[in-house]
Amino acid sequence: MSRKVTIYTGQWADLPCDELCEKMAAIGYDGLELSCWGDYVDLDKAAKSKSWCEDKLAQLAKYGLGCWSISNHLTGQLVLDPIDERHYAFLKKGVSRDPKAIRKWAIDQQKKAAKAAANFGVKVVNGFTGSPIWHLLYSFPPVSSEMINKGYREFAKVWKPIFDYYAENGVKFALEVHPTEIAFDIASAQRALEAVDYHPAFGFNYDPSHLGYQGVDYVKFIRTFKDRIFHVHMKDAWWGHGDGTVGVFGGHTEFADPRRYWDFRSLGHGDIRFEDIIVALNDIGYEGPLSVEWEDSRMERWHGAKEACEFVRKVDFAPSKIAFDSNFDK
Repeated sequence: MSRKVTIYTGQWADLPCDELCEKMAAIGYDGLELSCWGDYVDLDKAAKSKSWCEDKLAQLAKYGLGCWSISNHLTGQLVLDPIDERHYAFLKKGVSRDPKAIRKWAIDQQKKAAKAAANFGVKVVNGFTGSPIWHLLYSFPPVSSEMINKGYREFAKVWKPIFDYYAENGVKFALEVHPTEIAFDIASAQRALEAVDYHPAFGFNYDPSHLGYQGVDYVKFIRTFKDRIFHVHMKDAWWGHGDGTVGVFGGHTEFADPRRYWDFRSLGHGDIRFEDIIVALNDIGYEGPLSVEWEDSRMERWHGAKEACEFVRKVDFAPSKIAFDSNFDK
């Protein structure tokens, strides 16, 4: 199959790049989806120096690995979120904790990610946008439609210039549709596209694990946004496995708490129907990488990484180029 199988380095940022490359190559991955933290992508250096990016790609190539996208989730969250102490961990040392200064720095990081991607020679940056209205999710105290409209107008005002910069650099931004973002299901994703006038540089990093437990039809998402699926995360989740004391909002419990209604699982251990996903991706002509985002608090991670790679190889298949009954009359 021509689709590359990669692994997202965000959850492995405690490891040096060389060590991760060696181990993931041995497992059988084709490449890495490089995160903009840890020993992977230094945005200040990557945006400024094409040779720095070439050296990083050479580091991967030494192990037979490639790179087809980079990811800049953490600083993206800072662009639109109302800032509180949770966000400070995403700041680079020396950045002021003043909310206005944080947003200015975060926007600069998004533009640097576009430039870094161009220097790497990749066409997609995956990430988050944050949201000024996520805290208004539950409509009590009553939330007016104008409050929500204002949030989407703010998204457009802040992000459209960023998307313009992406377009200038020949790069696309793929929002991982996800709770806490401006788009977290089909309806809000549609609204986000409308808010930015269907900007050609704005689309989605498809990840079914964030949709299924919400009750969103994650296969319909692919077909609805067939021209906006810029990248794909392969991640599993299960739901309906708790003891009935915790609902979809999580009950302020930690991942892997047996009471939880839903949790992320290693590929093949959850409730996501990946066969249906592959068929839909084939139908829309998606040819990009299938990138494992490995998260499972119940499983040893190296076992999970190997098993996930094997799972993707097994579940993926090329679309047919002929009708199955085309030779009956030959």
